Amino acid sequence: MEDAPAEERHVPVMLERCLDLLAPALDTENPVVVDATLGMGGHTQALLERFPRVRVVGIDRDPQALDLAGRRLAPFGSRFTSIHTTYDHIADAAAAAGVERVDGILFDLGVSSLQLDERERGFAYSFDAPLDMRMDSHAELSAHTVVNEYSEAQLRDIIYRWGEDRFAPRIARAIVAARAKAPLRSTGELVDVVRSAVPAAAQHKKGHPAKQTFQALRIEVNEELDVLERAIPAAVGTVRVGGRVVAMSYHSLEDRIVKQEFASGARSTAPRGFPVELPEHQPVLKVLTRGAERASEEETLGNPRAASARLRAAERLRDTTTPGRTR
Repeated sequence: MEDAPAEERHVPVMLERCLDLLAPALDTENPVVVDATLGMGGHTQALLERFPRVRVVGIDRDPQALDLAGRRLAPFGSRFTSIHTTYDHIADAAAAAGVERVDGILFDLGVSSLQLDERERGFAYSFDAPLDMRMDSHAELSAHTVVNEYSEAQLRDIIYRWGEDRFAPRIARAIVAARAKAPLRSTGELVDVVRSAVPAAAQHKKGHPAKQTFQALRIEVNEELDVLERAIPAAVGTVRVGGRVVAMSYHSLEDRIVKQEFASGARSTAPRGFPVELPEHQPVLKVLTRGAERASEEETLGNPRAASARLRAAERLRDTTTPGRTR
């Protein structure tokens, strides 16, 4: 599987719905889309095939993903450009395309199929592998460092906040006790420690007992939510009037950031009781989805990773200041 081409290793989630939401913004002479989470290039390939005039700039922090996607998308020539960076650098992506504003931006957040399937990268609790979890293999911080060097209080905090696990104090205490005997080096060792800390009666109520701890560590190692909190405003600030931002998330913490930013942009900023809504107080965004859209039962049956997907989209209504900034 590791040598298989990208198109055989990944099924894009809610693909047609993502394209349909972007489509009205792409009816221009030379539309540009930023795929802020390129991964193995499935969404980008579909964009390039469906919209013959579109150029796509793909962002990813994972060098392996960029290599796989680059080979997959080579037939499209200059219509595709890749950038090795995090997805809060939307303005840089626009500059790479030679424009200040882009027509569409797509986020497919969370850990990618590539990262989950490559066992040695340590993202999955179902395989025994080195404790790594770096989306960018050149980054310094790894899960090994977090697990073995963070204090009990720090571990408790990230497992509770990023993993939303009520057993965070017990898990953090168990990790510190285990590493006092010998450093924890593998995902299997960490899974065993988490299992020992979570009461047996609670171990299968939310799936695998280590699922939330692994999520928390991955978010911490890759600063995912910090990057996302910068990325959504940057996207809103870089898309043109009439352009669209489509964001698909896979857990409540990601979805909350997207929801709050879209809702903020869709509100009037006129002071309460103000008799007239001035142009500068009018909403910047129009939310296009009612709540978070979910994958169909049919898609979920064929692609289990679609089960947790939550899709939101917004359209920019008016200009404000400079690219990359909404206020």
